[in-house]
Amino acid sequence: VQLQASGGGLVQTGGSLRLSCAPSGKISGVNARGWYRQAPGKERELVATILNNGITNYEESVKGRFSVSRDNRLNSVYLQMNSLKPEDTAVYFCHQKTNYGREYWGQGTLVTVSS
Repeated sequence: VQLQASGGGLVQTGGSLRLSCAPSGKISGVNARGWYRQAPGKERELVATILNNGITNYEESVKGRFSVSRDNRLNSVYLQMNSLKPEDTAVYFCHQKTNYGREYWGQGTLVTVSS
């Protein structure tokens, strides 16, 4: 099973994008979904996560601008990104983790914010 992410692209400062991620098959026991990003020359960092009970967690710099959501039935996760800044430019990876400790990663989708 692979995670398939989409929705990245080029946007101007202040613009919006919505990322989507869905698995290619069934994943059982998912308890957390989320998004990470990796900018050029930097380490991968957590952007946002959402648990099955709906509790969310955000990296400090995206609070108030990004919103993570999920569809438990489809095992999908989404990231609505508003008020984008050049420093948000990165490859965004979706992530899912199961109760059994197994982790799944998407292939990455590039988000470029022009100034």
